[in-house]
Amino acid sequence: MNNMAFTKLSYGVYVVTSWADGGKPTGCTANSAMQVTAAPATVAISINHDNFTNVCIKKNGRFAINVLGENSAPSIIGNFGFRSGRDSEKFEKKPDIKDFLPIVDGAIAYITCKVIDTMESETHTVFLGEVIGAEILDDSDVPMTYAYYHNVIKGKSPKNAPTYIEE
Repeated sequence: MNNMAFTKLSYGVYVVTSWADGGKPTGCTANSAMQVTAAPATVAISINHDNFTNVCIKKNGRFAINVLGENSAPSIIGNFGFRSGRDSEKFEKKPDIKDFLPIVDGAIAYITCKVIDTMESETHTVFLGEVIGAEILDDSDVPMTYAYYHNVIKGKSPKNAPTYIEE
């Protein structure tokens, strides 16, 4: 099997956020998010079992998808993708709050959700979310694709990413 065939699927680059205990905002970089239905508006995300964000979403039943643009600071991806919220503060300053969820400074849009179902795979949880809010924050930027992240920014996949391929 040629695992590189998976790199031909279209992906975006997102930061999925939620709340940890004590009201601490947390999140992780993700590339697996998709709209499932338009009415009612429903989306799905895939988060690794080892990610602290997974535990937080399961605990409070809500998440936000923060869409990154091609002009979003690459440090956002590194901050949320290569450090754990268990032992680091991922938000440098108090985040904006939309629908009771933290929003990443530098996102071009966000979608806030209430978890309505989950599905477990060996390594990831797929969270099905009913959309409770969504806004465009920067209409002048275009959404970053995973291909752009790899080919232009020369970014790497964290080991917990669904698209991680060991070199």
